Amino acid sequence: MKNLYLTDRFFMIFGIVILLFLLAFPFPLFFRIAQLVLIIAVAVVLLDLLILYSKNDMIKGKRILPKVLSLGDENNIKIKITNLSTLNLHTSIVDELPKQFQKRDFELQTLLSAEEEQSLNYNLRPLERGVYSFGKINVFIESFLRLAQRRICIEADTEVAVYPSILQMKKYELMAFSRITTNEGLKKMRRIGQSYEFEQIKNYVPGDDYRSVNWKASSRRAQLMVNQYEDEKSQQIYSVIDKSRNMRMPFGGLSLMDYAINTALVISNVILQKHDKAGLLTFSNKIGATIKAERRPAQLNKIITALYKEKPRDLEANYEILYHAARKLIKGRSLFILYTNFESTQAAMRVLPILRRINNLHLLVVVFFVNTEIEDYAKLEVTTTEEIYHQTIARKFINEKEKIAQSFNQFGIQTILTRPEDLSINTINKYLELKARGLI
Repeated sequence: MKNLYLTDRFFMIFGIVILLFLLAFPFPLFFRIAQLVLIIAVAVVLLDLLILYSKNDMIKGKRILPKVLSLGDENNIKIKITNLSTLNLHTSIVDELPKQFQKRDFELQTLLSAEEEQSLNYNLRPLERGVYSFGKINVFIESFLRLAQRRICIEADTEVAVYPSILQMKKYELMAFSRITTNEGLKKMRRIGQSYEFEQIKNYVPGDDYRSVNWKASSRRAQLMVNQYEDEKSQQIYSVIDKSRNMRMPFGGLSLMDYAINTALVISNVILQKHDKAGLLTFSNKIGATIKAERRPAQLNKIITALYKEKPRDLEANYEILYHAARKLIKGRSLFILYTNFESTQAAMRVLPILRRINNLHLLVVVFFVNTEIEDYAKLEVTTTEEIYHQTIARKFINEKEKIAQSFNQFGIQTILTRPEDLSINTINKYLELKARGLI
């Protein structure tokens, strides 16, 4: 009986029966009517229970999950459900979701015809990395009478890991390598200079740069030949992630550190596809994961695994340790893409001398974030003096971020000041820009 539930229709019918018995006190005529309605109601309920329990195996089903879930993305989950009976069944499906989602009102409803199989889809957006445990699939079935429900529990306990966004990695890989893109933000960069590796000598065709004509080859072949170049390869690019407390600020459900982790995976994939070497370095008050920049088949898997295991820390970032790591652990000039955040000019100026020293060793790109909540508040219409004051303070914070970016640029440090949701696009653009300009 623990799998039997009564519906609203059941209580409505027996509420009418009780009302008829109450009316029988002042009006005895209703007593016979109430008795007749009670007998009919009980008979219908028994018939409904007989239909629901006429067969042990009324329903079968299974849950289909991706191998891994992507952090911060809408992941599609599929439930296949099959009606094994010869009756039409109204079904309500309650999937036991992982505790991380804290969803208490999840339910899918459908009508299953006799011996019909259906696929039901829903989306989940995980906001934390780690292992997520799914439980049973609870299917509540009703017959056409809909007076009672029978619960059928389908054993479907399973665990799935939430990794940095694989979906974003694939999406931006296509965008970065498409010759034509309609997505706002990605753009082609004009090539500057001739800092490219020689590839081949080919026949001249109209439109080729006449400055690349190879006169010796042209004289031997008695026709114009030009040198063709390709981008320099095997450059070292490191994604450097600050894990300190200033990266724990949440926007859109994800912390700044998780935005940086997703982007580090995206840019590492693009780097490897561009035939450069991708590496990883994390730090807070001490050095965390360190993956040497290489271009091996398993390099991307190493980076994904390291990013999956990273945890934020509650202490301040130690940039002196980062400088020593950049000097001792990394051989050769590399591109450093540093994901961090500064909420005040004082905090940025305090670490500026160390960042300048790192920039002397390597090409440094500092990525920090716009506070989107303050930015949105600064755009609101205000009426009272207090609101004007608060909006003025908000604009002051926005201007401070812009001044920090200007100060870094004055000392030759590349900067990206970005909204968290635009981080991946802006980072790819900066990498392609630096590569096109021959700076790496």
